[in-house]
Amino acid sequence: MIIVNLDVMLAKRKMSLTELSGKVGITMANLSILKKGKAKAIRFSTLELLCKTLDCQPGDILEYEADE
Repeated sequence: MIIVNLDVMLAKRKMSLTELSGKVGITMANLSILKKGKAKAIRFSTLELLCKTLDCQPGDILEYEADE
């Protein structure tokens, strides 16, 4: 399964979801879905925006964990 660590990166950057939403132009609702791990997919363009804004790598936001 893919784990979304958006909340971890937000905490490291001392940034709120509202602030991130304003900087990347993604609605709070969509960011919340992503943050909770409920998103079915993410576009590379969205991932790029998040990485650029949070100054991180895709692997800092997304993590793979094998199902047992």
